[in-house]
Amino acid sequence: MDIVYVRGLRIDTLIGIHDFEREHRQTVVLDLELGYDIRAAAASEDITLTLDYQAISERLFDFVRASEFLLVETLAERCAELILREFSVPWLRLRLSKPGALHYADDVGIVIERGERSG
Repeated sequence: MDIVYVRGLRIDTLIGIHDFEREHRQTVVLDLELGYDIRAAAASEDITLTLDYQAISERLFDFVRASEFLLVETLAERCAELILREFSVPWLRLRLSKPGALHYADDVGIVIERGERSG
């Protein structure tokens, strides 16, 4: 299986359990690895035969920007479900980080894998 990736997708959203987190938007950062067989697209140079990472990024941007989840776990899970359902990706790894969530750490977040990875 090949991997199409997007790194450092920055999106402002409402996220967090504390009252002060509900008052101001925070930036989350998504890194995606999307399993997909790119051989047909590479042979034909036909964009319709591969993953449109721009369309995926724009869809995630709109979804995350409009969301108001309490937990990064919930946001990560919903993003994964959206990608699997709307873009027919068989497998993905999603890293969602919340920079600045802890003043004594550079970053916190979660990494999830969903779907079936083959080949």
